[in-house]
Amino acid sequence: MNIAMNRIMKEFKEVITNESNGIELQMPEGELTRNTSNVGSQSNKKEIYLNGSIQGPPDTPYAGGRFYVDIIVVDTYPFNPPKVRFTTKIWHPNVSSVTGAICLDILKDQWAAAMTIRTVLLSLQALLATPEPDDPQDAVVANQYKKDRRLFEKTARHWTNVYANGPTPEPECDAAVASLVEMGFSEEKARSALSTVHWNTSDALENLCKG
Repeated sequence: MNIAMNRIMKEFKEVITNESNGIELQMPEGELTRNTSNVGSQSNKKEIYLNGSIQGPPDTPYAGGRFYVDIIVVDTYPFNPPKVRFTTKIWHPNVSSVTGAICLDILKDQWAAAMTIRTVLLSLQALLATPEPDDPQDAVVANQYKKDRRLFEKTARHWTNVYANGPTPEPECDAAVASLVEMGFSEEKARSALSTVHWNTSDALENLCKG
């Protein structure tokens, strides 16, 4: 863990001195490391917890939004990649709209020990600019991206506005969500249902009632 901790402290300084790319890295309040143990195992492992964020790239539906991620650095870092997930909800083919799980090659088999947390944050920013719908994390979003790009961009802008303090509201989407909220559904459930059915209130209502 000393190797991982020393590397992280060096990388933390690297990020905070190069924030011009719209990426940020913060140490969480309280404990920086936590002990974890596997069921049935006597060995404890330490993990380092960090919080990062990226600015949505210009000329994308995410422009102007700020998206936060949780970063867990394992004790075998930098020889193994960190565990990263979005905590800001986002409508993107390579990110789960429910859990924030990410499909990105450098977080799996394409990781190299020379890479850094800054590399990860910049790669996530690039992923927002250039989604890879043929290798999706969220099949529903990827299908919308491939079949109706304008609808995808409208939905992604709405989610950015609502969840990431984006600058571009989508009044039609806001009105559709409000109409279902008035019927007693939660805002989040209403938005998720509408996002998958072309913002058609009747179809969303039917799906919500089935669920």
